[in-house]
Amino acid sequence: MDKKKVVAPLVCHGHSRPVVDLSYSPITPDGFFLISASKDSTPMLRNGETGDWIGTFEGHKGAVWSCCLDKHALRAASASADFSAKLWDALTGDVLHSFDHKHIVRACAFSEVPPALLLLKFLQDTNLLLTGGFEKILRIFDLNRSDAPPREIDSSPGSVRTVAWLHSDQTILSSSGDAGGLRLWDVRSGKVVQILETKFPVTSAEVSQDGRYITTADGSSVKFWDANHFGLVKSHDLPCKVESASLEPKFGNRFIAGGEDMWVHVFDFHTGEEIGCNKGHHGPVHCLRFSPGGESYASGSEDGTIRIWQLGPLGQIEDNSTANGSTTANANDGMSEVTQKIDELAVSETKKMEETQVDGVEQKVVDA
Repeated sequence: MDKKKVVAPLVCHGHSRPVVDLSYSPITPDGFFLISASKDSTPMLRNGETGDWIGTFEGHKGAVWSCCLDKHALRAASASADFSAKLWDALTGDVLHSFDHKHIVRACAFSEVPPALLLLKFLQDTNLLLTGGFEKILRIFDLNRSDAPPREIDSSPGSVRTVAWLHSDQTILSSSGDAGGLRLWDVRSGKVVQILETKFPVTSAEVSQDGRYITTADGSSVKFWDANHFGLVKSHDLPCKVESASLEPKFGNRFIAGGEDMWVHVFDFHTGEEIGCNKGHHGPVHCLRFSPGGESYASGSEDGTIRIWQLGPLGQIEDNSTANGSTTANANDGMSEVTQKIDELAVSETKKMEETQVDGVEQKVVDA
């Protein structure tokens, strides 16, 4: 595969260990935000457009495998190897609640309210948190009653690798680190209603912004599924193992993929032709996500950095030579009062963590 023109990304330092998950907020009146999960135990919040560091969430005692922001970017959630998932106040950095589990928690996701229902006042707050991990159990926590026992769905064929919501929170998607396929669960019955078959375990699963497609990565393949009828729409085989993939949200005409070859590949959705290949990471790419407006995308790597790449016109990738390597970038310029409050989030300098017993457990299952 020919290597096309390389883009100089915005480089975001700060994590001391591999970055394993990234998640953007939707676009809010204050812009959009990016949260990252790392094996260094400290999720970080950034300005989604500039990559400027805003704050660090401190409290986990083991590697953090997954993270997400709610639709207003006011709350964050994280899943960790310390056998817990945490709910955070994104304005203050405080832990709102810690949800104990009996094993490593690998994935988390806030419920999504469909746009058509946002005018209903009682539905405007995200109220469910979904988690999954090495217990092979999906848990649904009611955030309005955080001390109440969660609902449990315990028929997963193996440890849970990814989770997501679909169909206005009526369906759950989950993949396993031990078996191929993406399972769709009916929330009301707790039963599997469909399995999207894959040859290898699904390492990345994303529901498109318009709800039309499910994007999965398994082995060296990126697949696109119809999110309503569950048929396979397209499948593209790549020359290396792929760990993550994401579909451009605005037009749906491009997708990105990354994995063990350390490159961030850009492809034409319709033809599968590679139209860009971006170099910069010094280790395998573990996670990729498009920004909510589709004008840029972020990648996280084994090298501990996050890189934000600008997306050029179809068939052309623009050269962006600006780089931001600061771990203490000022995020106040041009930002609203809400964002300034976020900037006051309690942080301390990134320090080398003492390896805990729990983190020792996750080291053994890093490739699970």
